[in-house]
Amino acid sequence: MTLPIDPTALDSDDIGEKRATLEMDHQEAVEHVREAFTDAGFGVATEFSPSEMLAEKIGADRDPYHVLGACNPNMADRALDASDNRIGALFPCNVVVWQEEPGRQTVYHVSIMKVARLAGMAPDEAEWEEIVSDTGEFVEEAWSNLDTA
Repeated sequence: MTLPIDPTALDSDDIGEKRATLEMDHQEAVEHVREAFTDAGFGVATEFSPSEMLAEKIGADRDPYHVLGACNPNMADRALDASDNRIGALFPCNVVVWQEEPGRQTVYHVSIMKVARLAGMAPDEAEWEEIVSDTGEFVEEAWSNLDTA
């Protein structure tokens, strides 16, 4: 399969990639991230632990890994309208927390709004650029909360 874009030509800003390290226990980090995103205007629509699910289903022995599905309802509503409902296939905006080692967690996120545009699921026009910008401001606030929460 040939990809329509060259992933090696993309940088972290093209996909809205964010990464942070938290020096704390895994569960404490999950709570911290949840609070940081909630304080920035996101709700946590869904969450689960792939590491726990895989341990239960197939006996996999993975380090702790947790997915928080963050959503700002106003942004979601705007994005659904602007993308002819296609952005919903990427909902919610996931933030993941994985354990690098005990006491050290990585927090990771990519912008589904930027990824949707690259994948052709959203229009490349001024309205979508405004949605990307507004959503990015919420994420930046959440990210700054990781240091202060």
